[in-house]
Amino acid sequence: MPARPPGRWGLLADRDFRLLFLGETASKFGSSVTTVALPLIGVVELQVSALTVALLTASVWLPWLVLGLPAGVWVGQLPRRTVMLACNVGSAGAFASIPLAVVLDVLTVAHLLAVGLLAGVASVFFTTAYQVYLPELVGPSHLVEGNARLQGSASAAQVAGPGVGGLLAQWLGAAAGLLVNAATFLLATLMLALIRAPGQPPEPRLTTRRSLRRDVLEGLRFTLRDPYLRTLTAFGSAANLALIGYQSVLVLFLVREVGVAPGLTGLLLSTGALGGLLGATLARPLCTRLGTARSILLSHLAASPFGLLIPMVGNDWTLVLFVVGSLLLATGVMVCSVVSASFRQTYTPPHLLSRVVSTTMFVNYGTIPLGALLGGTLASMIGLRPTMWTMILLLVSCWAILGASPLRRRVDLPTSAAAQPAGPQRPHRRRADLQPLRSRGR
Repeated sequence: MPARPPGRWGLLADRDFRLLFLGETASKFGSSVTTVALPLIGVVELQVSALTVALLTASVWLPWLVLGLPAGVWVGQLPRRTVMLACNVGSAGAFASIPLAVVLDVLTVAHLLAVGLLAGVASVFFTTAYQVYLPELVGPSHLVEGNARLQGSASAAQVAGPGVGGLLAQWLGAAAGLLVNAATFLLATLMLALIRAPGQPPEPRLTTRRSLRRDVLEGLRFTLRDPYLRTLTAFGSAANLALIGYQSVLVLFLVREVGVAPGLTGLLLSTGALGGLLGATLARPLCTRLGTARSILLSHLAASPFGLLIPMVGNDWTLVLFVVGSLLLATGVMVCSVVSASFRQTYTPPHLLSRVVSTTMFVNYGTIPLGALLGGTLASMIGLRPTMWTMILLLVSCWAILGASPLRRRVDLPTSAAAQPAGPQRPHRRRADLQPLRSRGR
């Protein structure tokens, strides 16, 4: 990996990173259109219940429970970029099949669920490969910047995506948004194919089921025995359960409970993505000023209570509360996400990274279908607004996991599993282990 080019553009001056950046931005834009379009197809076209909407959300994440752990081993034996290319092409085909079914008047809930499952399988392998491929492309010293730029661009795309999805649904029908998503997957495939960097060679292939089980358990043990990885994994899984618990019924809440039109629904959902962009922008300066551990602790503690504004809204001026709550809640979530991902990629030994990533994602994403089902079930039993209150209160309480962990005694997270200095003292700024987080001028 060549050194990052100098100048204010940082990693964006590097051709290969720029291609990845552009492709992923396009893909995230399409996916954010789908976050509105897919539930609206169920609500508007098929008149489904709250539980069915939640099942549609759960279907995308359910494959993590089945494939999450072995995916880390399999991805380690394959060229990461090849895996990502195949997943993008498969996702494009899956999402393009829904508008075709609408045109032919053969769309069913089973079809929507099948597309969700296929897209979920592709996501398992793509996400695992992507988390391993990024350190190969940019090097460990630039991971915070790389993650911040990629996640920031994803949030910027998601600012426009839900609004576009809502407007497309209002003007052309919800299925039109899925055609946009399919096209962006193909564009991301093209950008990825143009990258010149060869990446690291895959690990030797396994020959026995026993070897697969052994390697899966090795990644699982490393993650669960390490106090920092264990804490962040537990926090991520609990937070995802709560986040998806309310997000799975959020479109239904806005359309049926609050009475918001589809176009405005998309615009309101964009405010959360704007908060994600703000969080990605703030992550690096916060790490510099507060330290990586304190950035995670304080961002969730300060931002998550604003989510309690969301269930207060009505179809009047109180929609401003939704904007403020979504914006600040997403800001805190994104800071935690950027810092946690960069820590995991830097801290984990390279030969274990794909397995640790898959273990972490298995636990973190495995709670997402459970959260979706919980949100849908609660909405059917106690109503949409009480469900929103319940799940956001659960999200706020997730800070207890961080507060009871070793993070509370640290300023910065360690940068390698072999070196974990004890105590709250902050290492001197010139120490090598802080350079990945403070490598650029302020």
